[in-house]
Amino acid sequence: PVDCSFGRGVCDWKQDADDDFDWNPADRDRGDGYYMAVPAFVGHKNDMGRLKLLLTDLKPKSSYCLIFSYRLAGEKVGKLRVFLANKKTAPVWEENKGKDEKWRTGKIEIFQGAETTNSVTFESERGKGKTGEIGVDNVILISGLCPED
Repeated sequence: PVDCSFGRGVCDWKQDADDDFDWNPADRDRGDGYYMAVPAFVGHKNDMGRLKLLLTDLKPKSSYCLIFSYRLAGEKVGKLRVFLANKKTAPVWEENKGKDEKWRTGKIEIFQGAETTNSVTFESERGKGKTGEIGVDNVILISGLCPED
């Protein structure tokens, strides 16, 4: 597996220059490294922040599984979406409310066909809420299909 987590990962992360705000590092509760977060009070309603994972070494015609931790903490905090570069129009994954403040696991299958997916974008859309945050952590890419829980 390729470790793309933020503190010690080997992957290439880029902030989108054409969005409304940046994702920022936030310290983990346990003090071991950090995750990337967008606090609820940043920007205005419906503003977007995009964090892009550049995938340069994926082999064509293979399957991959992107596994990540995420949380949407706070009331009306907004939406978290994931886009693949070769499917720009529709998100391949979306979550718009957390049942609680807990971290959850997201999984996305990336099928490499004739077109290679060369990036994955995590997009945060600001909601109406004033407290909480949207966070992403522990991003890992593994070869093959996503494992069952």
